[in-house]
Amino acid sequence: MTSTRDRPGIDAGALPLRLAREGEWVRIVAICGGRGFHERLAGVGLRVGEKMQVLCNPMDGKLLIGHEGARLYLGGGMAHKIQVVVV
Repeated sequence: MTSTRDRPGIDAGALPLRLAREGEWVRIVAICGGRGFHERLAGVGLRVGEKMQVLCNPMDGKLLIGHEGARLYLGGGMAHKIQVVVV
C-alpha cells in the first residue's frame, strides 16, 4: 500500500482528492465548499468518513472513483475541494 510518506513534498496529513494516485483507497476527511456542493456530493453518497478508490486520475480531466459498487466521475475542480487521507 502506498502512503503519503512515499511522496516527497506532500504533508503526511490530508491532501486534495485530485492528488491521489490511481488505485489508492482514500477516506474523505473534509469537504471545502458551500451548502450546494455538500448536498450534491451527499446525493451520490460522498460524505466525510466515506471510503473510496481512485480508479482513474489523468490529472488533466475527470477523476473516476469507485464507491460502494458504483463508478463516479468528478471534475477536477470538485476533486480539488475534497480533502482525503490514504487508507
